Amino acid sequence: MVTLTGVGGVGKTRLATRMATVLRRAFPDGVWMVELAEVERPELLIASIMEALEIRDHSHRPPMDVLVERLRDEHALLVLDNCEHLQQECAVLAETLLRSASRLRILATSRHVLGIAGERTFPVPPLSLSSLDAHGTAGTRPMPEAVQLFADRARSVVPEFAVTDANRATVESVCRRLDGLPLAIELAAVRLRALSVEQLLERLGDRFRLLTGGSRAVLPRHQTLRALIDWSHLLCTEQERVLWARMSVFTGGCDLEAAEEVCSGDGIHRAEIVDLIAALMEKSILSREDHVGVVRYRLLESIRQYGRERLAESGQAPRIRRACRDYYRGMAAEARARLFGPDQIAWLGRLQLEHANLRTALESCLADPAEIQVGLGMAADLLYHWITSFYLAEGRRWMDRALALDSGESEIRARALWSNSWLAIIQGDLDDAAAMLKESRAIGERRGREEILGYVALYSGMIAMYRQDADTAIGLYEEAVERHTATGDPVGHALALIRLSLAHSFLGDSTRAVSLGERGIAVCEAHGEGWHRAYAMMALGVEVWRKGDAARAAAMERESLRFNRSLDDPLGIGVNLEVLAWVAATERQFTRAARLLGIAGAVWKAVGAVLSGYGHLVRYHDACEDDTRRALGSSALRSETERGAGMSAEDGLAYALEETPPADTGDRDLDVPSPLTPRETQIAQLVAQGASNRRIAADLVISQRTVEGHIEHIMNKLGFHSRVQIAGWLNDHERAAGAQAPRATRRHG
Repeated sequence: MVTLTGVGGVGKTRLATRMATVLRRAFPDGVWMVELAEVERPELLIASIMEALEIRDHSHRPPMDVLVERLRDEHALLVLDNCEHLQQECAVLAETLLRSASRLRILATSRHVLGIAGERTFPVPPLSLSSLDAHGTAGTRPMPEAVQLFADRARSVVPEFAVTDANRATVESVCRRLDGLPLAIELAAVRLRALSVEQLLERLGDRFRLLTGGSRAVLPRHQTLRALIDWSHLLCTEQERVLWARMSVFTGGCDLEAAEEVCSGDGIHRAEIVDLIAALMEKSILSREDHVGVVRYRLLESIRQYGRERLAESGQAPRIRRACRDYYRGMAAEARARLFGPDQIAWLGRLQLEHANLRTALESCLADPAEIQVGLGMAADLLYHWITSFYLAEGRRWMDRALALDSGESEIRARALWSNSWLAIIQGDLDDAAAMLKESRAIGERRGREEILGYVALYSGMIAMYRQDADTAIGLYEEAVERHTATGDPVGHALALIRLSLAHSFLGDSTRAVSLGERGIAVCEAHGEGWHRAYAMMALGVEVWRKGDAARAAAMERESLRFNRSLDDPLGIGVNLEVLAWVAATERQFTRAARLLGIAGAVWKAVGAVLSGYGHLVRYHDACEDDTRRALGSSALRSETERGAGMSAEDGLAYALEETPPADTGDRDLDVPSPLTPRETQIAQLVAQGASNRRIAADLVISQRTVEGHIEHIMNKLGFHSRVQIAGWLNDHERAAGAQAPRATRRHG
C-alpha cells in the first residue's frame, strides 16, 4: 500500500489518477478508482467500493465478505481517493483486504497517513519552482513545472498569453508566492482576465499581508490555498458568493434544475441561477460535466468545504439543506410514479446520477425524528433504483434502519415493509421477508387498503414459490391480480401475472401459463413499459420451451435479453442466459449449452446466488447440467463452462444473442501507450465522430448509463471538460501511435 499525502490542492488526486493510468497494464484484473469525498457515512464505504468494482451482490452476506471474495485472487490496483474523513475506516478496510488478497495493491490519497502495517507514504510535493538549467533565454531555458501550469491555464483565459523574457521573472514570482500549489495556480491564473501578471503579483502580496498581519514568515501551504480561495470569494459578486455557498449542499454535483430549485430565493431569483453558474464557471469555482442530455456542475472538494463554511456562517444552512432534502425526496416520489412506462430507462439513469444526493437526503431525514416517515417513504419510493443498480444491499440497509426508527402503523410503513420484503426475497432472506409481510398485511387489513394487501399477497406468493409450494403461491398470486386490478395498479398487476404464469408453468399447466404470460405482456405494452415486459417475455419463454417450441422460446429470451442488457440488469440477464442454455441442451447443442451455463454462472457469481429470486427454476438448471454432462463428459463440460465464464461481458452476451463478436486483436503494445482502456478508446472514437450517447449505446449494444460512465472516466483521466477535447486528444494520440487501441476484455462481474 502506498498513501499519497499532502495539503488540499497539491494534486494528490491527479497524481493518483496518472499513476493508475500508467500502471494499468501491470494489473491484468483491473485498476479501480474509488472517489470517497462523496461518502459521508462510514457504513457506506464498502458499498461505494463495491459499486466502483461493479459488484452487484444480491446475497445476504456481510459486504466485507463479498468484497474480500471478489478480490482474493485478483491481481488488481485499488485507488482510494480522499480518505482523510474516513481515516480509521479506510485503515481497517485496507488491512483486511491486503491480508486476504495477496496480489492486491492499494494506492490511497489522504491529508493524513492511514497508519497501517506495511503502508508506504509519499508526501506529494508542490510543483517545482525552478529549473535545473538556470541559463538561457525564456525561449530555450526549460520552464519550471509551476510556470508551465500557470502558462497553460493563463492561455485558457487569455489565448495570446506567453511566458517571455520580459515577464518570466514575474510569473515565477507569482508561482513562488503560491508555493507551487496546482489549485492555487489555477485559481490565480483566472485573474488574468482582468489583471496583468504584474498586477496579479502585487495583489497576491496584498492578500497575504492581510492574512498574516504583515508577517514576513513564509506562509504555510494550507494558508496559501485558503488565501487564494478567500480572494476568489472576495472577487465574486454578492449573488455569486451566495450561490457558491448554497451549492455546497450538493453531494456529487447537481444539474441546473436542482440548482434552481434549491438555491433560489432570499436574494436570488430562479431565472438568475443560470447566469450566476456561468459566472462561477468562468472563475473556476464550478466545473462542468456532460451527461446524457444534461449538464451537471460540481465544486472541487476544497472549494466545496469552503462554501459549506460560508453557508454555516450565513445562518441559511438549515433552510438550504431542507430545500435540498425536499427536492430529492420529490425526485424519488416522481420516479416511483414514472418508472412504469416509456420514461423508465431515463429515470433510472437519472437516479443513478443523483445517488450521492439521494443518500444525503435520506441521511437528513433519518437524522431528524420529525422526518423519519419522510425518509421511510423515500427509501420505499427508490425500490426500483435499489433493485436495478448496484445498491440492492444498500437499499435494504436504508429501509431496515428507517423501519427500526419508525414505531407507527402508517400506510407508509406498510409500503416500506412490503418493498423491503422484495429486497429480502432477492437476497434469499425468506424468514425476514415473511415477518415484514405479516406486519404489512396487518396494517393493510386494519386500514382496509387494497394496494397494501395486493403487494403483500404478491410477495408472499414469491416466498411460497421459492419454497416450491406452487399451489399456495398460485392462490396468493391470484389474490394479488384481483386486488391490483381493482385498484388499477398496472405495476402490481403486471408483476402478479408474470409470477402466476411461472407458477402454472411449474405445475405443467401450459394453457394457463401461456395465457397469463401474454396478458402480462399486454399490460406492459399498454403502458409503453419495457423492464416488466422483458420479464414477462422471459417467463413466457420458459413455458414455450417446456411445450417443445425451442426456436420460439430462444427468440423470446433473446428479445428479453437485449432489453435487460440495455438496462444492465444482472438478474434479468442471468435468467435469460439460463433459459437459452436449457434451450440449447434441448436442441442437443451441448457445447453451446455448457458455454452458456458458464456465462450465466459468472453473472450469478457476481450477483451472489444462482437464479436469485427465481429459486423454483433451479430444477431446470440442474437437469440441463446433467444432460450436458452425460453428452459431453465431465471434463468437456467443465472445460466449456470455464470457457464461457472467462469471456468478457460483451462477448458473453454477443455469444448468447448469436451476434458476431468483434475480432480479438489481443492486447498488443502501442508505440504510444494510451491512458484509456480499450473500451474507453472505442467510445472516444465514436465521440470523435460526433455520435451522441444514445447512438453510442445503440452501436455498442450497451446502456446509456454505461456509456455515460465511460465518458465521465475518460474526461477525468484526461483532465478534460468537453467532448471536443476528447476528439482532439484522440486525433493527436492516434497520429502518434499509428494504431488504434485494442478492444475491451473486461470479465464478468
